Amino acid sequence: MDDNLQKNSLLDRFLNAIEKAGNKLPDPAILFLFLMLLTWMLSALLSPIDFGEINPTSGEKLYIQNLLTGEKMADFLSRMIAVFINFPPLGVVLLAMLGVGVAEYSGFIPAGLKYLLGFTPKSLLTPILVLVAIVSHTAADAGYVLVIPLGGVIFYAAGRHPLAGIAATFAGVSGGFSANFIPSAIDPLLQTFTQSAAQIIDPEISLNPLNNIIFTGLSSFVVIGVGWYLTDRIIEPRLNRTNPVDQDLTDVPKMDALQPAEKKGFKIASMVMLLGLIGLFLWAVPDNSSLRSPDGRITAFSAPLMQSIVPLIFLVFWIPGVIFGFISGSYKNSKDVIASMSKAMGSMAHYIVMAFFCALFIDAFTQSNIGAMTALKGASFLQSLQLPSQVTVVGIIFLSAFVNLLVGSASAKWALISPIFVPMLMQLGISPDLTQAAYRVGDSVSNIITPLLPYFPLVVIFCQRYVKQTGIGTLVSLMLPYSLYLLVIWTIFLLIYWTLGIPLGLQSTYTYPSL
Repeated sequence: MDDNLQKNSLLDRFLNAIEKAGNKLPDPAILFLFLMLLTWMLSALLSPIDFGEINPTSGEKLYIQNLLTGEKMADFLSRMIAVFINFPPLGVVLLAMLGVGVAEYSGFIPAGLKYLLGFTPKSLLTPILVLVAIVSHTAADAGYVLVIPLGGVIFYAAGRHPLAGIAATFAGVSGGFSANFIPSAIDPLLQTFTQSAAQIIDPEISLNPLNNIIFTGLSSFVVIGVGWYLTDRIIEPRLNRTNPVDQDLTDVPKMDALQPAEKKGFKIASMVMLLGLIGLFLWAVPDNSSLRSPDGRITAFSAPLMQSIVPLIFLVFWIPGVIFGFISGSYKNSKDVIASMSKAMGSMAHYIVMAFFCALFIDAFTQSNIGAMTALKGASFLQSLQLPSQVTVVGIIFLSAFVNLLVGSASAKWALISPIFVPMLMQLGISPDLTQAAYRVGDSVSNIITPLLPYFPLVVIFCQRYVKQTGIGTLVSLMLPYSLYLLVIWTIFLLIYWTLGIPLGLQSTYTYPSL
């Protein structure tokens, strides 16, 4: 017992130090502004240097672009509105929150939570939430705007610390981004880059888009296990000691017993939601469905269904929310519906401000090529070491995790470094399927500790709903144990998986040429 208390005390001191240091940083919006200014200065200092790297996507030399020239400054000003408006998470978050806001403030979501808590054991809430978070990858970025805030609401309703629920779901949605039982759009997207890189060595090679699906499916158990253990045994006990929930919460759903009108409204609204989902399924099933991509795939990024995920989330929650509101009596007229949507947008005001500065920083960082140069330099260094194959695979995981702190997009990073990693490991006898699996592990585990993740500020906002003093440091200290545990345990899992020879996916191999 004394040893456990000592371990908890040491861990608390370590994480508290991280939280304290992180929370001394400026407001996230100002932090992104400072990072943008720093990027400008570094771009000017580094632009004269020839780093000797070739951009594999263009075949030309890669240089750091000086963003402090008159031409670049004029370009920055002329594109500022477009950069802000086209910032990918902005539209996703706002449109989804319009629908989810109606479903929450009408009482539809709280009613569903009451039913959920009625038959789900309190001890199993964590693994169920992490599982739902993992499955949410199938619906693009839906997990960030839907599952993560619900994690906080569910834990709060169950009498548990809401930030623990947010942390568990964030770990599943983002830290376990490459774990999923269900194929998603990211599978064929990464496969296309892997195949192109492999064809540098073997022009005739062809990879299955689901070449990692078995590994990512079984990896879900790793993420669930890590998330369950850390949340219940480490994260939540520490939160109860150091970050008590605010006592003046006013907009969090209450878990009073359902009234007859609410029960009726929930049943009818749920039936409408179910019928809508069935109709969507029947629409998507035919091979010639207008929801499929031109080549007939339903999970391709170009498929209208995948492009419509967020509007569908809006409709799937807005329509049942309105129906529930009028049947239960929480809505009297259409003004109440609009008031709910306005309230949901009001809660996003701080996020919109942060998104403005975040969008400008990420655009500047991308334009400067600093992130791309870091990725290529790291890959070249790893290649120069000429390590044994197992050590090289582990090196790829760790390098991918590090680069992910600077370049958030999984496809953008892989487009840059796959032409180095994949051919290099093929010459060591390692298949492109295994190299891609190693990359996916590293690409996932550090998502949850980098403020450069576009959705990171949004998760801070979700936490501030329950603990107002939550800052970047608070969230990083919450998520750091998940990141480190996943990095180590998932890496070991891949090595054991490789040793046992379990198939990585469809038509996948471990060796090249295939034996």
